[in-house]
Amino acid sequence: KLNYSYEDHGVYVFNDPAFNEVRISGDVLGQNKFFLTDDMEVTALFYNSEVIEVELPILVERKVIKCEVGAKGNTAAGKVTKPATVEGGYQLPVPLFVNEGEIIRIDTRTGEYSDRVH
Repeated sequence: KLNYSYEDHGVYVFNDPAFNEVRISGDVLGQNKFFLTDDMEVTALFYNSEVIEVELPILVERKVIKCEVGAKGNTAAGKVTKPATVEGGYQLPVPLFVNEGEIIRIDTRTGEYSDRVH
């Protein structure tokens, strides 16, 4: 178990239970870097003293910071969506009823919209 602390030029710094720093590159984190918040607890998989994988909580809540109002969106597969950007800079398709300033849940395993927080 590690707790996220801060980002330093593309390297993400975590603390272990003894408050030792563990530095993980953005390449290892992949899209998970967009979902990190202060003091978030994650599970890290180590191999030869190096972190090779980081598992986040399944759902994270993020505020929508950019989203078109009433956009027509994409109607593929019967889902009507529009692009949105959330805190941290992550972009994803969301349902038309989601607006700027709202909090949504994102599934960290897929990076997809899960639901809106009321």
